[in-house]
Amino acid sequence: IDVFLARSLLEKLYLFQYPIRPASMTYDDVTHLSAKIKPKQQKVELEMAIDTLNPNYCRSKGEQIALNVDGTCTDETSTYSSKLMDKQTFCSTQAASNVSRYAAAVYKKGELHLTPLHGILQLRPSFTYLDKADAKHREREAANEGGDSSQDEAEDDVKQITVRFSRPETEQARQRRVQSYEFLQKRQAEEHWVHLHYYGLKDSRSEHERQYLFSQGHGLAENTELIKSPSEYLMMLMPPSIEEENDKPVAPSNVLSMAQLRTLPLADQIKILMKNVKVMPFANLMSLLGSGTDSTAVLRCIQQVAMLVQGNWVVKSDVLYPKDTSSPHSGVPAEVLCRGRDFVMWKFTQDRWVVRKEVAAVTKLCPEDVKDFLEHMSVARINKGWEFVLPYDEDFVKKHPDIVQRQHMLWMGIQAKLEKVYNLLKEHLTPKKQEPQSAHPLLVSGEQRVNMAKAKVKQNYGQLEKEFQKQKAEMKSNDTLATMDVSNIRIKEEPVSDEEPMDTSAYKGMNNGIVNGLHEENSTDSLNGHLPGGCIDRVAQELKAFVSSTFKKQFVLTLSELKRLFNLHLASLPPGHTLFSGISDKMLQDMVLDSGCKQILVPFPPQTAASPDELKVYALWEAGDTYDQHRQVLLEIFSKNYRVRRNVIQNQLSQECGEDLNKQEVDRVLK
Repeated sequence: IDVFLARSLLEKLYLFQYPIRPASMTYDDVTHLSAKIKPKQQKVELEMAIDTLNPNYCRSKGEQIALNVDGTCTDETSTYSSKLMDKQTFCSTQAASNVSRYAAAVYKKGELHLTPLHGILQLRPSFTYLDKADAKHREREAANEGGDSSQDEAEDDVKQITVRFSRPETEQARQRRVQSYEFLQKRQAEEHWVHLHYYGLKDSRSEHERQYLFSQGHGLAENTELIKSPSEYLMMLMPPSIEEENDKPVAPSNVLSMAQLRTLPLADQIKILMKNVKVMPFANLMSLLGSGTDSTAVLRCIQQVAMLVQGNWVVKSDVLYPKDTSSPHSGVPAEVLCRGRDFVMWKFTQDRWVVRKEVAAVTKLCPEDVKDFLEHMSVARINKGWEFVLPYDEDFVKKHPDIVQRQHMLWMGIQAKLEKVYNLLKEHLTPKKQEPQSAHPLLVSGEQRVNMAKAKVKQNYGQLEKEFQKQKAEMKSNDTLATMDVSNIRIKEEPVSDEEPMDTSAYKGMNNGIVNGLHEENSTDSLNGHLPGGCIDRVAQELKAFVSSTFKKQFVLTLSELKRLFNLHLASLPPGHTLFSGISDKMLQDMVLDSGCKQILVPFPPQTAASPDELKVYALWEAGDTYDQHRQVLLEIFSKNYRVRRNVIQNQLSQECGEDLNKQEVDRVLK
């Protein structure tokens, strides 16, 4: 589609946004009675007629408004000469301050013609006629109050007048006055209205002006902005980024350029490297500084920004935390942070391992600050603490004993200072005995670790077996029921049916190593017989007591939830209890029905993912309280639908029970 830029109506075309018109002012019936504009402010005022004969027009309301505005007399100054509100004024406000991105488009014969908009104005109803009605009301009140006083009394009322001369206005006062809201309002009011003539949509003048929306000439001279080569057009869509040339940082803090770093003095190079790396062997430092660097000069500079710890150089605390700075975590000043970090460095001169809790207890700093100190120079090891990040550098210690001795003297001074500040105890000052392999960590292969683990298991197995047998013997001697011959106990045989046996596999650990009440080591010999007659009665009594107490608390349970609660109940019973004789699903369900409960056949949706035990719902039919009838009605409702609205339940309860239940009572029944 070819795009053309039309310039004929440039800086003349406005877009008017009208409000939604009422039914009595449809688009075709609107008549623009008058229009005027203030060009500098881009402010438009339109007066539009209202169809008073429209059936949607409220005549009594229109008469009332006209009476309030104009009163009973009609003259040339009247707003509504017909004694009806037959017109409405619309005043504009600017919808957008910058309209350079907007244009009016006309599509014709495969060509798109664009005309830039000069302004977008939103027209809103003006209610100045209400101000006029208020002003007339105040005039009538003033006339009524002043009618009683005579002319002579007015002449006798003489007031004293004080004459004052205004001071010369300063430049600051004049600027404040010019920028004030009152001054701006006054200037806007001073601009004169320019009256316009409105032409309808089908008027010949409108047809003529509408042609200016099309580009008058299709030559290349008029549309050079829109005719570009593909490369120029791509350049306009994605212009190249203009990189601002900023001064390069003298000492970059995060990313180091080695070429730029080596242009700095040696002391600055070492300081920047140590500040970023924090812990470094001397050999690595020399390799970073480049060949030809004097090691003596490096040793002289490194001692100004770092301290020797286990043969390695660690950056000083005052380099990381300069004066007048504070912790980003707790806001603690730099002096306190340096003291705490020096304590951590000193601890690593005594031992390869440091415990974080001990550091926090001594320094009284927040855990985040302590963690930062430790991460600078160590790594965390599970169940051991924090280990110094680098191995002991014996080569440097042997080659430079004078440096080691000087650093030792410095640490003695720091230790004395820390003793005074933190009141260190003897256990803090005495270094732990280091293992001889600490400087040289022992490498253990995977096969050796497996063999060591096997040997440890064999060593512990015999001791664990003895303890288990001892506990088992004590348990049998303390409980008389446990002495009963387990081989005589038989599980009740159930006829072969579709009912699934109760699944207790998930609760083996909970039942202390028993399956349906029998210890696993003896259960294989007792699955084929019957229970003695007296034992059956005791089992039924215990099972009924459990079911009754459970349903009095819960009222409604699925078979799955009931089985879970039963297994929890078994886990709380002592070994040898009668319920351990074996309870099947069928026995449990029969006991539920015998305990005054009913199965509720809830019509769950066929696509549900619930298990069969979760679909079997049992409810207590009679609990012996005042809500038995309400509960039964509610259960019958759910036997017809698994999802019911609350208002349906409340209406059904009111109809069946013959009384209106309040919200609290309905909530209690639903709960």
